Amino acid sequence: MIRAASWVDFPVPEVMGPVLAAARDAGDVPAALMAAAPEVGGDGLRRLAACWQMSFITGASLAALVERVEAALRAAQAHRQEVAAQLAGPRATARLLAALPLLGLLLAAGLGMNPLAFLFGGPAGLGCLVLGLSLDACGLWWTHRLAARAESS
Repeated sequence: MIRAASWVDFPVPEVMGPVLAAARDAGDVPAALMAAAPEVGGDGLRRLAACWQMSFITGASLAALVERVEAALRAAQAHRQEVAAQLAGPRATARLLAALPLLGLLLAAGLGMNPLAFLFGGPAGLGCLVLGLSLDACGLWWTHRLAARAESS
């Protein structure tokens, strides 16, 4: 483990210090891996801890277990990248649609109208402004929620 860790450039080397110390001192490496695994994005370290534990208990080859975990993590990463690429279009469309009302205001001002006088000049204009901003924000929130749900599945 110590030799393998010397080849790896950890994003946060301080977090892996207890793991390396446990491996060097014949300590509880799976517990150290579980402690080092962050809540979000620590799935690989948790799986490595399970592999280490299974290898220790059953005598199975740690390399074979780690290769399977690596293949599963690479497949999951490829899936996340594919989903992110698929969602780039809908997210860009949502941002464009959210900006269209501003373009409409600029177009109206360019045609010689005064849309701001209407929007801020009376209760009907203020109502339209509040309703439009609310619907715009709701659309952005809804798109973000749909994209987040698609990414998490």
